[in-house]
Amino acid sequence: MKQHLNTLFVTTQGSYLRKDGLTVDVRVEKQTRLRVPLHNLSSIVCFGRVSLSPALMGTCAESGIAISFLKTNGRFLARVIGPASGNVLLRRAQYRMSDNPERCLDVSKSIVIGKIANCRTVLRRAARDTNDSARSESLTRGGDRLTTSLTAVDKSTEQNQLRGIEGDAASVYFAAFNSMLTNHAPEFAFTSRSRRPPLDPINALMSFAYTLLTHDVRSACDAVGLDSQVGFLHRDRPGRPGMALDLMEEFRPVLADRMVLSLVNRQQIQARDFVQRESGAVLLNDAGRKVFLSSWQHRKQETITHPFLGEKTTVGLLPHIQAQLMARHLRGDLELYPPFVWR
Repeated sequence: MKQHLNTLFVTTQGSYLRKDGLTVDVRVEKQTRLRVPLHNLSSIVCFGRVSLSPALMGTCAESGIAISFLKTNGRFLARVIGPASGNVLLRRAQYRMSDNPERCLDVSKSIVIGKIANCRTVLRRAARDTNDSARSESLTRGGDRLTTSLTAVDKSTEQNQLRGIEGDAASVYFAAFNSMLTNHAPEFAFTSRSRRPPLDPINALMSFAYTLLTHDVRSACDAVGLDSQVGFLHRDRPGRPGMALDLMEEFRPVLADRMVLSLVNRQQIQARDFVQRESGAVLLNDAGRKVFLSSWQHRKQETITHPFLGEKTTVGLLPHIQAQLMARHLRGDLELYPPFVWR
């Protein structure tokens, strides 16, 4: 099993990363600010105006360390990876299944079941933890409606119907999201999901969390040998990592959304951590990104018991485990793909 290693996030503008022996030397204005051993890294994520030496990029490619380039607001730009791992037989099996409507539907159902079940758990836990009876009732009602959605998923007979059920369940979940916010500052009120661009602080946090999650899941797909572009629930579209988006669905509520709720409710993120552009876009500033990234890394190091394997693992390894389980299903070792369902 892959070891849990750190991701190096570089947010300081003008940073230059170079290889120095077996370490990454992070320099700003020609002064070394940080040195990190290469063997401690699984990936490097660069925000904004950050550059790397060719020697470092080559070493990372050889060592399986993925490098991602993002805009300062977290929007993905490009990714540098080494040769694809895994064998061609796995990828051929993935392509064949993607072209088989019945098998594609079966995998998509498992993915959507995992996502909706985890959304329901998030709502029910929030209902249990609140002392506000009105909020508890609203959250419980939302959880009950998601139970109905799970039943509908099981009875669905084609992909568009399944996607419609998923969309309805997402509407129920986000309608109850504001009831999970205990920080009642008006700037953190949530009304609806807005993506490109995010129009309020909660949406800005969600979009940033989903970007980080996509990076981690895509890296897991590459490490296992899956083609991250070819999914089952998310159909082929140029530039879209369909398989990575498929696998991250079950993680959105339990990793990304709960991180957002925790940071806001504990007031670790505050209004001063955001900037608003003339376009109306609301984005995390440098200080806000640093708080979020620190909490993200800390969360990934926490230990849980995997519900399907019954083994202890770190949260950061969950995408790699699910990618392995998907590969086992594609090879025929597992009859169905078992999604990660949070207990």
